[in-house]
Amino acid sequence: MKSTIYTILIATLIFAGCDKPATNSSATSGGSTTVNTELSGNVEIDGSSTVFPISEAAAAKFKKQFVNVNISVGQSGTGGGFKRFTKGETDVSNASRPIKGKEFSACKESNVEFIELPVAYDGLTIVVNKKNDFLKEITVEQLKKIFLDPGAAKTWKDVDPSWPDKTIKIFAPGTDSGTFDYFKEVVAGKTGSIRGDMSTSEDDHVLVNGVAGDEFALGFFGAAYYFQNKDKLNAVAVINKAGEAILPSDSTIENGTYNPFSRPLFIYMNKASMTKAQVAKFVEFYLDNAAEFAKQVGYVPLPQSVYDAAKDRFFDEETGTHYLTAEMEKRSGPVTEVYTKQNLQK
Repeated sequence: MKSTIYTILIATLIFAGCDKPATNSSATSGGSTTVNTELSGNVEIDGSSTVFPISEAAAAKFKKQFVNVNISVGQSGTGGGFKRFTKGETDVSNASRPIKGKEFSACKESNVEFIELPVAYDGLTIVVNKKNDFLKEITVEQLKKIFLDPGAAKTWKDVDPSWPDKTIKIFAPGTDSGTFDYFKEVVAGKTGSIRGDMSTSEDDHVLVNGVAGDEFALGFFGAAYYFQNKDKLNAVAVINKAGEAILPSDSTIENGTYNPFSRPLFIYMNKASMTKAQVAKFVEFYLDNAAEFAKQVGYVPLPQSVYDAAKDRFFDEETGTHYLTAEMEKRSGPVTEVYTKQNLQK
């Protein structure tokens, strides 16, 4: 099973041996490298806007070494990315949630085998305008009052009588977003419906600017975009399962106290792209440096044991998902418990 990837990597190393020394560049954290002019071709990535900054950081650093490899990183949303990925149109799909049963079935119908690779932790963050002085913490029940149809609250006073009688303007990811899917799962469950009168966008920068521009606005997106925009927005502490008001941070996301909005982020690799030397090398590079890239853009690294397991899946070309049961039901739990070989469904 390892012969294909090893052949590619050996060829790549041979190419690298003919290269000229680089200046001010590094292949991995803290190491020097050489500029490779032999490896070339395209790497096509699409999907989650939440994962986009990590993949963009990986692409930018990879390009410093492999200058003739062209990497396209789109952000059509997790669902939009999977629509392309299941048809074999992309090499890598960024995802802020695990693949769904219907997407897994679509892959099978198109003969697309994939390798599932966790790359970071995120904490879905509830944000308000800097001038908002009344909303410091929120419960899931209050989020339900705001977001669930029918009967979604129109004003802040509808949620809590002590809050202002001002219209709630909501800025949210689009319905193709994995962030929207995750939020909906927590707040609405399998059968509930989220209100439709929201300003939505697949571009998280649009959401940031929307909330920053309206004193009584509310929004949500990945923690990295909040960490990058603390000067424009305030995060709202979420009351967790233990009854504690917890803000998103590296430590609260990693230790799970920021619940129920902590989650792993993924990339999915088309196994057929293993035959493309530039794609195989890029994904290997991504996994080797995923913790660094996660921290660089404001996310939280996974435990090293998870990265080691992901590298095993990659080098062994083990396809399938760990997040669906044999009956195609969603499997939930800490990534350290779910991302195990015994849970792999091919």
